[in-house]
Amino acid sequence: MTKITQKDINDAVWKACDTFRGSIDPSVYKDYVLTMLFLKYLSDVYDDTHESYLKKYKGDQERAKRAMQYERFRVPDQSHFRFLYERRNESNIGELINIALTDLEEANREKLYSEDGAGIFQNIDFNSSKLGEPKDKNQRLKTLLIDFNAEKLDLRPSHLGGADIIGGAYEFLISNFASDAGKKAGEFFTPSEVSTLLAHLTKSKPGSRICDPTCGSGSLLIKAGREVGSADFSLYGQEANGSTWALAVMNMFLHGFDNATIRWGDTIRNPKLREGDLLMKFDTVVANPPFSLDKWGKVEDKEGGKTTISYDPESDKYNRFWRGVPPKSKGDWAFITHMIETLNEQGKAGVVVPHGVLFRGASEGKIRQKVLEENLIEAVIGLPANLFFGTGIPAAILVFNKNKKKNTNVLFIDASRQFESGKNQNRLREEDIKHIVDIYRKFNSGKLEAGIVEEKYAYVATVKEIEENDFNLNIPRYVDTFEEEEEVDISAVQQQIEKLENELAAVRKEMNKYLKELGV
Repeated sequence: MTKITQKDINDAVWKACDTFRGSIDPSVYKDYVLTMLFLKYLSDVYDDTHESYLKKYKGDQERAKRAMQYERFRVPDQSHFRFLYERRNESNIGELINIALTDLEEANREKLYSEDGAGIFQNIDFNSSKLGEPKDKNQRLKTLLIDFNAEKLDLRPSHLGGADIIGGAYEFLISNFASDAGKKAGEFFTPSEVSTLLAHLTKSKPGSRICDPTCGSGSLLIKAGREVGSADFSLYGQEANGSTWALAVMNMFLHGFDNATIRWGDTIRNPKLREGDLLMKFDTVVANPPFSLDKWGKVEDKEGGKTTISYDPESDKYNRFWRGVPPKSKGDWAFITHMIETLNEQGKAGVVVPHGVLFRGASEGKIRQKVLEENLIEAVIGLPANLFFGTGIPAAILVFNKNKKKNTNVLFIDASRQFESGKNQNRLREEDIKHIVDIYRKFNSGKLEAGIVEEKYAYVATVKEIEENDFNLNIPRYVDTFEEEEEVDISAVQQQIEKLENELAAVRKEMNKYLKELGV
């Protein structure tokens, strides 16, 4: 039997999106396609496992059924993909899919429900008018079921040519949806190359607890876990958007990270990753939080003429903002200080930020100064523009290290000019990532002295230099990228101008001749 490859599955699932293209926005239909991929995967794994038990027990259906109760997932008959495919022509097929998903959640409550009792499918409705008028909707769902019933989408493990092909297909879809979804994409996906860079910079040791407090669909968290190089690590994430939280949960299962803890909720106002009344501590924290989030903090509830405050960062019960409260219109340092407060004494964090975080004053400047005085900032890395979905602005990576010890210097890298141009988006190449990581690791191991490391690219600044710059971390203050312009030969330029003027005069003379002949 020919094994199904990663390309086979990628091509097949991307074709399934044709059902929606042109009529429904990618930011909407991604949830339907990804959910159907998850349902098909669970159904096929169930069938594969059931067949193996029947073979083991020589066709004894009862013994096989009992054994299936202890598998990763229970798939009720009415939740199985086959059940839905056989009813693809029913007029209430959207309702049948909804019932199938609800029953699947109920059969696997410990896996598919949040700690607050929310199921991962509660934000998706296959009977929604978003899918069109009843006739159009039914046709789209029928076509979707037919597409997922294709031979190339037989997702039984015994038919696949690799252990992580399903997870790879899921990542492939999310990446392509992000590319198509424009501004709405940034909230659920960090470009693969940026995730890889962050994972390398914060490389975790075996046994590490790894967290992403704004985890989106979980891709960055998975990359950070894989960087460990063994299966000995644990993953934790939190995501504020309910639909995106569901994507992250499914992503973890499809990659085989069944023990990952992914919480739904606002990380700043209601951090869910706790041990008792204290915030959980981590060895590694990575994140690409929303850039300069407005209205991130205080929550005022007005009812019956009375105003009550349900959350105020000034009195945060976890004392995360003791260095200062960031401005209410820009939440960047709120996420950063949360990350710092959740690091253990050996912990390291890598966070993507807009450049304003490096130099803005007022309360942000005071927080930045205190973090520098605590000797927590290890590196500031400028990235190219137009790397991220939904925004063309250049960003930077800040690396924090609770274990910097005696090295009080800070590494600055300007990697903004090393990238591959794309039609809609730029991307970091392998050599660009390696260049950054090699210099960072030399600095991290104490092999780089203060001063220029590489002309127009990397510089190691002392804490005194940074203090003299009023704790401003703007990269051009440290990495000189100034390019001298070539001297202009005034005489040659004048000659060129005279030549062009003579040519223009000749053209005008010729033009007037033709106009005269035409009687104009």
